Amino acid sequence: MERSRIVGTGHFLPEKIQTNKEIEAFCDTTDEWIVQRTGIRQRHRVAEGEGSSDIAAPATLNALEAAGMEPQDIDLLLCCTTTPDQIVPATACRVQEMIGATNAAAMDLNAACSGFIYGISTADAFIKTGQAKNVAIVGTEVTGNRLSWERRDTAVLFGDGAGAAILTGSENGRGVLTSHLWCDGSGLEMLWYPGGGSKIPVTHDNLDDFDIHAVQMNGQGVFRRAVGDFSGAIEKALDSAGFSIDDVDIMVPHQANTRIINAVAQKVGLPEEKCVVNMDRVGNLIAGSIPVALDEAVRDGRIKEGALVLIAGFGAGLTWGSALIRW
Repeated sequence: MERSRIVGTGHFLPEKIQTNKEIEAFCDTTDEWIVQRTGIRQRHRVAEGEGSSDIAAPATLNALEAAGMEPQDIDLLLCCTTTPDQIVPATACRVQEMIGATNAAAMDLNAACSGFIYGISTADAFIKTGQAKNVAIVGTEVTGNRLSWERRDTAVLFGDGAGAAILTGSENGRGVLTSHLWCDGSGLEMLWYPGGGSKIPVTHDNLDDFDIHAVQMNGQGVFRRAVGDFSGAIEKALDSAGFSIDDVDIMVPHQANTRIINAVAQKVGLPEEKCVVNMDRVGNLIAGSIPVALDEAVRDGRIKEGALVLIAGFGAGLTWGSALIRW
């Protein structure tokens, strides 16, 4: 049976680094508080005037180079993001033009921190049904200009960055073995950005209202849901493919919070050394989180050919998902 196999990964992080110490100067927080609560020590920031497409394009080209492909080889480009360049058109269209993927259909996916997993599942379906041969997925986020520094519980979390993967059909038994997606819209207001859409558009009257135009989160509620649903998604992936947690060579989780990652790993019985964690250096990259960590693990040799790789994430929506991949 043909599977969709990841044949190349790539990522791009902006040059500018924002440390916790720098944040202390304009936010009511400390480096110690941030590290203890989140595990984050620094995050990257784009330059003035740059958007999600500007970091998505080099990340995708990086993945194409690793796959030994040209942009014209791509049939479908999926851009997973919560921070599009603009509402219309899709940021994927801009990325398609920037990299020269002239044969590719392009669309955005917004499943927040679960975005890359939703992208994997979508690409897998397109490839298995013959609607696409080669699919590029890029998770890309620019968050620095959407934060309220009066809300330290959320403002310190997010960074800017993009990660990409190229998938193609393969009949050698490797590739995406299973993927699972979930959503619970009743938890929408546990983690959201209320303003800027059709329901609460930007107006002169509400422009400075941080309750509308800033990320809001019920931290304790999200933590409880994340640990439970994250763990359940992992167990579902393993059960459906006939594996146990001991068979997993490496897990690349969404980098939301080191406490969440550690709690999930402990709950499912996965040794800490099998978890890829990079959020101390890059923060929470939302849809870019898993693909950036995935590419780092591929390039430094932690993910080797034949490895059983588990990816899982939980985010706003509420959305969550998992996928099991034979590398």
